[in-house]
Amino acid sequence: MPLIETVNLCQNSDGRDILKNVSLKVDRGEVFALIGPTGAGKTTLLRLIDLLDLPTSGKIYFDGSDVFESGKRKLEARRRMAFVLQKPVVFNMSVYDNIAYGLKLRRVDKGSIRQKVGRILEMVGLSTYQNRNARTLSGGEVQRVAIARAIVSEPDVLLLDEPTANLDPVSTAKIEQLITDIIRRDDTTIIMATHDMSQGQRLADRVGVLLDGEIRQTGGFQDIFTAPGSREVADFVGVENIIDGVIASNDDKVVTIDIGDNVIAAISDYAVGEKVYACIRPEDVTLALSRISSSARNSFSAKITRVVSRGQLSRIEMDCGFPLVALITKRSTEELNLAATREVYAIFKATGVHVIKRKSD
Repeated sequence: MPLIETVNLCQNSDGRDILKNVSLKVDRGEVFALIGPTGAGKTTLLRLIDLLDLPTSGKIYFDGSDVFESGKRKLEARRRMAFVLQKPVVFNMSVYDNIAYGLKLRRVDKGSIRQKVGRILEMVGLSTYQNRNARTLSGGEVQRVAIARAIVSEPDVLLLDEPTANLDPVSTAKIEQLITDIIRRDDTTIIMATHDMSQGQRLADRVGVLLDGEIRQTGGFQDIFTAPGSREVADFVGVENIIDGVIASNDDKVVTIDIGDNVIAAISDYAVGEKVYACIRPEDVTLALSRISSSARNSFSAKITRVVSRGQLSRIEMDCGFPLVALITKRSTEELNLAATREVYAIFKATGVHVIKRKSD
């Protein structure tokens, strides 16, 4: 039984659909990341799960119970969750008192509060700051205070909204390490919203892609990264080579895709005549200065149109009769002396082509 489940959850505001039939299941102890661009509805969904807002329609189940069945069930569920906002608010009081605030509201005895807050202060690395006014801290330190305040009550579910947004790389690394420590120490169920796909990959067991208020795909990060289920998801996860085509032949799932003046070999069970997208990740394209003998079924003569440096990598844009992008190491770029107008061969395997069925026109 999932700990959190939403069924056909919808939210409408001023006649605009913010969330559309969102159905999710998150298991106990799981770290689930909601990934999507700004404005996709991630914060709205977290607020609904935390029961801060009421949905226009749909159901939310906590530990198998409908949270809207009664006021008592809703209160019980809320007490078992904690929410850290994207821009956390700290009170005009010491770091210690900020973290202890929720425990005092719950009327926990002073001795237990000292013990719990002391342990959490050490965990978040703020023991020497306990007497500082929380409003004098840096952005990263304020975020750690907010997380400490959330976990000191030992919630079953921790909701995090863009936990490292607008933080510098050092502060981001500290927050991510803190989240990792929470996962290891308490086996807490975490639902986090982020537009940073690499962060989702580092921290989450599973991800859900939220686009325009709809969950378009859920699964392991690698599954979504290498096998996006739609053109929209492919665009979001960075598949730069998305080529329109039609299945021209299928020989025991080895297909040829007619893309106009060329064909691409791929692995698929789609039937001849199906309209599809051929998706090739830039890092799956290799380059050579001459035609080489290879097990790769796809090899195209190409002219480089642009080379863009990305640190230790280079983004190579080419014209193969169709546009194609490769991502290779800077060292390989230098060794091959790659530059605009240079003629090369672009090579990729049939297994490196992910095929998506196109929607009907």
